[in-house]
Amino acid sequence: MLHKIEANTDQWFNAWKNFQYELIKNLTDPALWGGLLILLIKIVVILIVGRLTVKIVQKALQHILSERDKHPLKLDIRRTKTIGKLLENFTNYAVNFIMILMILAQFGVNLGPVLAGAGVVGLAIGFGAQSLVKDVITGFFIIFEDQFAVGDVIQTGTYKGTVEEIGLRVTRLKSWTGEVHIIPNGTISQVTNFSLYNSIAVIDVTIAYEADIEKAMKVLDETVKAHYENSIDMIKAPEVLGIQTLGASEVTLRVTVECKANTQPAVQRKLYAEIKRAFAANGVETPNPRVVTLQRSERMGS
Repeated sequence: MLHKIEANTDQWFNAWKNFQYELIKNLTDPALWGGLLILLIKIVVILIVGRLTVKIVQKALQHILSERDKHPLKLDIRRTKTIGKLLENFTNYAVNFIMILMILAQFGVNLGPVLAGAGVVGLAIGFGAQSLVKDVITGFFIIFEDQFAVGDVIQTGTYKGTVEEIGLRVTRLKSWTGEVHIIPNGTISQVTNFSLYNSIAVIDVTIAYEADIEKAMKVLDETVKAHYENSIDMIKAPEVLGIQTLGASEVTLRVTVECKANTQPAVQRKLYAEIKRAFAANGVETPNPRVVTLQRSERMGS
């Protein structure tokens, strides 16, 4: 029994010595370190070439878009920007995928079975992740049908903002207060696009019943048309429609003006300020709340 234990111990000791010898031999082998250095250089070159390819493609797309913006016809600028952004994302995905395959090939991995397995796995994921497939298909139709584009102001559900990116899977919206909403394309069922056509700004101004209606409308008309001459956001001259409603203590006058898309809030604020100054300068009375108190005295009979 003791001889067997000693024999096993000698075998393990010899095996350990052989392992140490082979390890030291390999670690001190110049060919090994030379091969590792060459492998590392190849991987670094692949990564650098991949990053440069992405940068070159992005610069080329930006150049194409800028040249198209300078074109006198300016055809389909919205769709061009959207497709350009999508192509940038697609290029990034494709280059990264090719870089991974090339790096695996440097380690001696046979890419044939890997690609075949990736196809099978992709098919299985396609059946299992139906929502992902729905997102991609919906994103394709959003771009193909030109429902909205990068730079448009849209509202979908409770989210409203400027479209920053339309990807293969999600759409990014940035609200005017700075929040960024990332919405899966498959959940976008209804969209309101505020950037396709010009907007109508509606300005309702109230004056007192005691004010001269004709004078108020004349001042109002002169004020808004004077502001139109200096405004770059108004498409047509403002139109004073006249009396809109008769309230409890005020008369409401309405003005409408066609302006560029998504500029109506700024136009309204500017016109309200100009109208307020014009009414004050011309003595047009604005309504002030009045409270009338009636008192009844009763004689008490004795």
